[in-house]
Amino acid sequence: MNTTANKITIFRILLIPVFLVLAYMGQRYWALAVYIIACLSDMADGYIARHYNQISNFGKFMDPLADKVLVLAAMCFFIENGQMPGWAVVIVLFREFAVSGLRLIAVEQQRVIAAAWSGKIKTACTMLGLCVMLFTSHPLVNLIVTWVIVITTLYSGIEYFYVNRDVFKNAD
Repeated sequence: MNTTANKITIFRILLIPVFLVLAYMGQRYWALAVYIIACLSDMADGYIARHYNQISNFGKFMDPLADKVLVLAAMCFFIENGQMPGWAVVIVLFREFAVSGLRLIAVEQQRVIAAAWSGKIKTACTMLGLCVMLFTSHPLVNLIVTWVIVITTLYSGIEYFYVNRDVFKNAD
């Protein structure tokens, strides 16, 4: 747990309440700066973990969890401010729970379902889109970002299930 990659993941987790406090205090540009740092730390810890052989069970669990909590914290803030509809977050949550469930079934079959490119694109579009929404609260921008998040989320979720459909053939 004392690897550089894991320390960066913990740092990202600690930035989430800082981001929220700044956002709710109306300090959107400071909140945006913290959010961007948190998003960049996701890229940094992944790079460091892979290139310096710092992959750990802690990191495998906490890194994606930190990403999801960061994104969902921002989305909840936007729902509360009327910038994003709640149904969009339900779609994101459904996809996350469904893919996690698929991975659990696969693990029982001694299979690992790696992150797909569509999942990485979904994460990048979501994080970038939420940055844009922090920067501006224009209704048209909010609508476009929401739909980009929903479409990339649905596509990536469908792809995970399609590519790994054989997992269900082997499930008890």
